[in-house]
Amino acid sequence: MSKYYLLFIIGLCGLFSCSSEEGATTNNSSSKAIQVKYPTTQKGDVIEDYHGTKIPDPYRWLEDDNSKETVAWVKEQNKATFDYLEQIPSRKTFQNRLEKLWNYERFSVPAKRGGKYYFSKNDGLQNQAVLYVQNDLDSEAKVVLDPNKFSEDGTTALGGTSFNEDGTMMAYQVSEGGSDWQTAYIKNMETGEVLDDKIEWIKFSGLSWQGDGFFYSRYPEPTGDAKLSGRNEKHQVWYHKVGTSQDQDELVYLNEKNPTHGYYAGTTHDERFLALQVWESTSGNGLLFKDLEDKNSDFVKVIEGFNYDYNVVDNIGDQLLIKTNDGAPNQRLMLMSTKNPDKKNWKEIIPESKDVLQSISIIGNKIVATYIHDASSKIEVFSLEGKPEGSIKLPGIGTVGSISGKREEDTAFYSFTSFTRPTTIYKLDMKTLESTVFKAPKIDFNPDLYETNQVWYKSKDGTEIPMFVTHKKGLKMDGKRPTLLYGYGGFDISILPGFNTTRLSMCPIVLENDGVFAVANIRGGGEFGADWHKAGTLGQKQNVFDDFQAAAEHLIAKKYTSSDKLAIYGRSNGGLLVGACLTQRPDLYAVALPAVGVLDMLRYQEFTIGRAWASDYGLSEEKEGFDYLSKYSPLHNVKEKEYPATMITTADHDDRVVPAHSFKFAAELQAKQQGDNPVLIRIETGAGHGAGKSTTKKIEEASDLLAFMFHHFGENIE
Repeated sequence: MSKYYLLFIIGLCGLFSCSSEEGATTNNSSSKAIQVKYPTTQKGDVIEDYHGTKIPDPYRWLEDDNSKETVAWVKEQNKATFDYLEQIPSRKTFQNRLEKLWNYERFSVPAKRGGKYYFSKNDGLQNQAVLYVQNDLDSEAKVVLDPNKFSEDGTTALGGTSFNEDGTMMAYQVSEGGSDWQTAYIKNMETGEVLDDKIEWIKFSGLSWQGDGFFYSRYPEPTGDAKLSGRNEKHQVWYHKVGTSQDQDELVYLNEKNPTHGYYAGTTHDERFLALQVWESTSGNGLLFKDLEDKNSDFVKVIEGFNYDYNVVDNIGDQLLIKTNDGAPNQRLMLMSTKNPDKKNWKEIIPESKDVLQSISIIGNKIVATYIHDASSKIEVFSLEGKPEGSIKLPGIGTVGSISGKREEDTAFYSFTSFTRPTTIYKLDMKTLESTVFKAPKIDFNPDLYETNQVWYKSKDGTEIPMFVTHKKGLKMDGKRPTLLYGYGGFDISILPGFNTTRLSMCPIVLENDGVFAVANIRGGGEFGADWHKAGTLGQKQNVFDDFQAAAEHLIAKKYTSSDKLAIYGRSNGGLLVGACLTQRPDLYAVALPAVGVLDMLRYQEFTIGRAWASDYGLSEEKEGFDYLSKYSPLHNVKEKEYPATMITTADHDDRVVPAHSFKFAAELQAKQQGDNPVLIRIETGAGHGAGKSTTKKIEEASDLLAFMFHHFGENIE
């Protein structure tokens, strides 16, 4: 099982870089100024009292995304934004180039289920990847599910899939318009029939089979207009039996006393044990388990509280393998007897090392462990007893994605990507630990023209921070290079080297036009374990912004770029990062691109799953939390001064970081901008926080951001 409950955090938001011999050309003449007229945004008279401090909230009315006033405001803001973008000639140039770059076959790692191999493939410009099956690795692939047929506009996406033990039934989740809400269906893999079963209101859940049904987690059906913005409370675990209606499902677990708790239920490979991870926020979880062989058994409570992470990997007989940072900030693997589960009796299988233990798989009766070493991947192999058995040689500095293989078989598959090389699928022999290329993409560029270097720089408090810098080989650093700096810095998420992920593909264009793409591995992330993460949370969150600003200063000092050629970009928690940095140091950047950001730090907990982020952010309801949140909350730190050219992006179906954050921030920034730089907001329709976003929408959004960015660098791209 994976630590699935972490998927609800505000964005697994890596970025990537790529390159091409062909691309747009740069004309370094100044770009013509474009006039923009902002719609009038009415101010209300709402004032909140936070521990004796009065805080105005004049745009509170924009939190109601269903009101006719907000709908009209969105329409007017989009008109102003798209009228502006249409006047930038390079917009179409970028779109054409990105369509060429995206137009190549992309494969997922194959997974063996019921003796057959399943994988997804996107032919190139398909809005959604298609699920295929092969009887063996050499046979013809046949379509299992084509999500492009789920909706006319390609905005309905396939979520997770899960097979029963013999592979005859597949449960799968579907999301509409980018929402986190999922609906589950079941397909009979022998007949090809989609059954009448329909399981709704699933969120932050896997589908874990046991016998003739599966466990899943859901919330109560939302009422009124609360579907996309109301608080998510009373998470509960249910069991669905194939061939029955949802109203016949069995309630497995609910804790009425703690409505903000969430649950992930996962079965072991042999379906003997059900492990229940209890979460309250994005860090730390409680742990219970149940022996499903004993029909009369109840849940056994192993861990209470939320101080550490406990991720049940699988079982070995009646013992559970648990990956944890309890007593090991960089994670270790422990073995727990279900007969004697007290923590003092746990046995250490793989001890903590100087590198972060990221994931564990059991393949070929061996433990395959993925580590993060200086913000890139490495793989080590151990016996089931924890004895080291060797390393898997990787192609270079990059990121290992998913690893797939059967516990009893010696063939495995994994994906690998780097800043300048797209995802390649490798086949791994578990006996020899030798890898061979299984699927390699053919794409319109030559990665050998580019290089990635890891540099280290000092933050404000003297902490050494790593940063990956990618550019053309031999490129002269004259302080004038167009530069895109990306960061995240939160929720223990590691931003590792990658190429053409599901996020916007802006970086190829930057590189092709003699630019620089930089990723700062700032505190708050998980690149160097729990201590690195905690150093960017709660009252220490300012470290994250200091680290990012120091990265910008380093790029300028080393003459990669200058303030008038530097753009900053981040999504979700990274949108908060950009919002805080542009309000704290508006002089440091030419362009700011906060995407789906958490920007109202005093009220984020009032919407959907927001309260679960309190372990990183803290709460304004508490005096200590209010004191530090109010100091950096982007919405509350906009002053009447000159700000960089800013384009805020959000989506109308984002029910993770609700669009009200971006709406209110845009209104405040537009009202107080003292310079000539525009403040625009681009509001996508039929899209959410990012997952399942169609290829068409990704390319359109990337083209707009690139056009806006290069225009304000003063460079015409033809």
